[in-house]
Amino acid sequence: MNNDILKILVSEEQLADICQKLGQQISNDYADKKPVFIGLLKGCNPFISDLLKKVTIPCQVDYMKVSSYVKTESQDKINILNDISLNVKGRDVIIVDDIVDTGKTTSLIKNLFEQRDCKSVEICCLLDKPEGRIVDVPVKYIGTTVPNEFVVGYGLDYDEFYRNLPYIGVLKKEKYN
Repeated sequence: MNNDILKILVSEEQLADICQKLGQQISNDYADKKPVFIGLLKGCNPFISDLLKKVTIPCQVDYMKVSSYVKTESQDKINILNDISLNVKGRDVIIVDDIVDTGKTTSLIKNLFEQRDCKSVEICCLLDKPEGRIVDVPVKYIGTTVPNEFVVGYGLDYDEFYRNLPYIGVLKKEKYN
């Protein structure tokens, strides 16, 4: 599996530092609130798990499963495969995603929660890929920025593989072409 990686973009140590920094920032920003973290499955799993360990305030967690990719391409249609179970009306919501690439999924999900009458809706992403952006979406909490390359690891996948890599790496093109 490691041989399929062209280069490592974000190391295990850097991922730990990102989670620490974001956890502290969110804890400070929401010190007097009890936010609901909404993880976007499946890619958010390692990130939200490590992030929440660094959040020092009372909070709740729920998950939503959405699909917008086929192989390496973002699609125009976004499917909500599983919705949340918590009532978020009047609550502060933080949507946790692995990567904001085109912005399509993130924008749709943010709008959906705003329509659910949340008190506030913010985005927290591990990776931001501004070169891939098609839809402008405000992201308040960004772990790090990555170039417009196909990345895998730490929850991100290609055809459901590579999620278990402990780092973020660029997948060799011959693995998906």
